[in-house]
Amino acid sequence: MRRVVLCGIVLAVAAAAGASYAIGRSRTAPPAVEHAPAPATNAAATWRAGVRPAPDFALVDQHGKAISIRSLRGRPVVVTFIDPVCRNLCPLEAKILMTASRHLPAAQRPVIVSVSVNPWADTQTNFAVDATHWHLGGNWRWALGSEKQLAAVWRRYEIGVQVVKKVISGVTLRTIAHTEASYIVDRSGHERALFLYPFTAGDVEQAVRAAATG
Repeated sequence: MRRVVLCGIVLAVAAAAGASYAIGRSRTAPPAVEHAPAPATNAAATWRAGVRPAPDFALVDQHGKAISIRSLRGRPVVVTFIDPVCRNLCPLEAKILMTASRHLPAAQRPVIVSVSVNPWADTQTNFAVDATHWHLGGNWRWALGSEKQLAAVWRRYEIGVQVVKKVISGVTLRTIAHTEASYIVDRSGHERALFLYPFTAGDVEQAVRAAATG
């Protein structure tokens, strides 16, 4: 049974609803892992070009500008899912993605779209702290929205998000656990590889190169 890594805890794939990732999920086209090229050695899954459209969404980035998969066509994209106040696995994943990005030539450098899994912490102050401590580049864009809007994106990408809420002395505290996953999307808006943390910058770099040229 494959296990997926979550920020703060580890859940089995067959865990409670919303906390699992199914590699064989169906959308408008079936996965083609067996016949796909292998753009990354340690990817959890790969797909050949034109087979698996990345689910689109309509959110805004940290600057209030609209962001969607469709608007980014023509460039490789990494779609990942990050808690801006996580101090466990999220910073490690972010640094790996940025390292891979910096190793690529400008023409192949992806837009890294970080879909927030913690809308209650989506503040300019938190984004600024992350940009400094995680060494985020100009190609890192947060994808933000209401809890309802973000939850729809999580479901479409099969990202498990668990929110534990506690009220202490009138103050609401939330602990977020989520699937640590990053998708590589090619220039035409199709998924080419999926990484489940832990993974390496070298593997991401290889997958992005394949998505940028294939």
